[in-house]
Amino acid sequence: MSIINVILSGGVGSRLWPLSRKSRPKQYIPIFDDANTLFRTCALRNSKIADRILIVGSVDNYELSRQELRTACISNYGEIIEAAPRNTAASIAFAALTVAPDDILLVTPSDHIISGSDLYEKAVHDAVMLAHDGYLVTFGATPQHPETGYGYIEHNELFDVIAFKEKPDLETAIAYVADGKYLWNSGMFCFKASVYLDELKKHAPAVFEAARRTVEKADGGFLPVKETMEIPSISVDYAVMEHSKIIKVIPFHFEWSDLGSFDALWDYLNKHGIQNNSKNLVLGSDKHVEFIGIENAILVETEDAILIVSRDRAQEVKNVYDRLEKEKPELLK
Repeated sequence: MSIINVILSGGVGSRLWPLSRKSRPKQYIPIFDDANTLFRTCALRNSKIADRILIVGSVDNYELSRQELRTACISNYGEIIEAAPRNTAASIAFAALTVAPDDILLVTPSDHIISGSDLYEKAVHDAVMLAHDGYLVTFGATPQHPETGYGYIEHNELFDVIAFKEKPDLETAIAYVADGKYLWNSGMFCFKASVYLDELKKHAPAVFEAARRTVEKADGGFLPVKETMEIPSISVDYAVMEHSKIIKVIPFHFEWSDLGSFDALWDYLNKHGIQNNSKNLVLGSDKHVEFIGIENAILVETEDAILIVSRDRAQEVKNVYDRLEKEKPELLK
């Protein structure tokens, strides 16, 4: 039995456009002007815990992953290169179908910020023990405030998962935090490969079968286009987690952010004293910027685009991204 860190790196970071692009998604950008990208930090963090790393990424960015791993001096890794995005249920299935049945998969997105190595390693150790006993394990962050940008996990005192909740409105988020039995859904998981596949086959058989056919046709880690496009696109939460009866959650207290929006980035910069303007945020611009009569605004400048968005509507950047996909796809490259 090996512990394998499955790094999911196929996302494009649509809520961080125009900083994040298809050719260089947010996980490959040194957002904080230091030496490490989010991807490299993830790989280094988990290389201390796992026996090896398995990257599941996009055909558009696998060379970026390889470059990051070389820079991190990590050579003990494998890769599965997706021909097209089919969401996380399939991505995790690709990994589970590639390893030994008893191998334990520690599934982590490549773009999260985590601080507190001792607390993180303790949480992973606890999750591995539960995974060894045949549970599907998810990780839940203790809420720091009522957040509408995250999904929530309801649990009981035995850490059984009662329900997964969609991103709430503010009133519901306040109620969740006050209740004390809700955690932020981190999107990290731990389980035996065989247990995940059994649950996937039970609850989403079409995904299981199509993923199996796709992996069988893989060529040197590259997945085929035809078979890939036959896989239903569905998240692991919808396909498995919301239906399985063998789920445990590990509450954690280390600092965590999925950095999924400019609002989350604002919080991180403020917390760490990096914020350059307490009332507004400017990113990517070398110009001097003044705001008059405007607060809680975010201005993002790149060579070919400028975004101005109110902080409380930062989640809506994805809507802009989706519209540009149809109207001006060149701005997403």
